[in-house]
Order: sequence, then structure tokens, then C-alpha cells
Amino acid sequence: MKKFNTNFFERYAQITLETVLGDEFADLINMDRPDLQKPDGSLGIEVTRAMEPKKDVALSMLKEMAGFAVNEEDRDEVEQIIRSGYGYGLQEGKYVGRLEYDYWMLALPLRRIIESKVAKVASGFYGEFQEYGLYIFCKDDLTEEEVELVVEYTADLQRHLDIRYSKMYLSMIDRLYVCDLSAAFLAEGVATFVSYNISRQM
Repeated sequence: MKKFNTNFFERYAQITLETVLGDEFADLINMDRPDLQKPDGSLGIEVTRAMEPKKDVALSMLKEMAGFAVNEEDRDEVEQIIRSGYGYGLQEGKYVGRLEYDYWMLALPLRRIIESKVAKVASGFYGEFQEYGLYIFCKDDLTEEEVELVVEYTADLQRHLDIRYSKMYLSMIDRLYVCDLSAAFLAEGVATFVSYNISRQM
């Protein structure tokens, strides 16, 4: 069994994890569902990229976020969003408050990929592992405040799921954020993450 195939992003993710976080990640092998796996089944990490959604899908979502075409049964919750400025995951995250809007408008691809991958791991799509991780290549740099929002959002999305990610890795050009989703879950949404520099020499 080859340790890696030709997938650059999966190889880069493994090298980054081993170089930045140590030998604990040295034995990861490149497989499928999820992409990086420990041979003993203790850890499976799905690797993905935050890609731009199709234009028509993006426009539809932006209209919902702006409050157009609101279903009548959602009206009361939308009123609450307008008053508070936050969506709090109401209607499964379909609507976003004004205070969340600026960030999520820039990060729609990231939000969509998180929702998709959380649903997949919860369904058993990635097989049986003791722990699951989600490694996301982010096109845009994130501030620590934005990383905190992403962690809180993901933890809240997983809150009632039996199978969930315990770690999330947000990879940018020169930085890796290692996010502890288990700690965020236990602390009721308090974001816990550590930032590491990534050198070009890696």
C-alpha cells in the first residue's frame, strides 16, 4: 500500500501536521473516506478545500441572508434574528444575522463545506474511527476572531450528533489553526484553538 498518491493537498496536509505537531501524525496514510488515516483506526482526518459555490446557489443564499423570500413559518425566528443581530443556528443555519453577515458573506464556501462534512461524518460516511479530524484549506486569511466564530459555529452544528469531529485544522498560506472542537462542545461553544506558523521551508 503506497503511503501517498498524487493528491497534493492531502500530502501537504499530512506533511504540515507531522512537521508542525510532531511524530504523532507521522504514520498517517493516504486513503479514502477519510483521506488521512492511522493504521490502528484511532484517527481519521478528512481533507478538503473551501471552494467558491456556484453563482446561482450563492445568490440564492445571499437573498436568504438578506431576508428575502422568508417562509411564513420562519417569520418569528427571523424577527428574533433581526432584533439580536445573530442567527444562533436558527432554522439549521439557513438565516444569518447582520452581525454575522460581514464575516459569513466572505466565508460562504467555508460555511458550506463545514455543513457538508459535518453531515457526512455524522452519517457514518467516513467509517469507524476513535476520533475524527477535519482539515480545511482556506483561500482567505482568517483573523483569530473569525477562527473563533468558525469553531463556535462548527461545535454548535455538531452539538446533538453522536459522531462528530474532535479537531479541526484551518490551513492558510503561512498559518495553521488547530481547533479543539471537543473542548468547545464541553464548554458550550467556547472556542479553543492554537495558532502555528507554517514556514516556506516545509
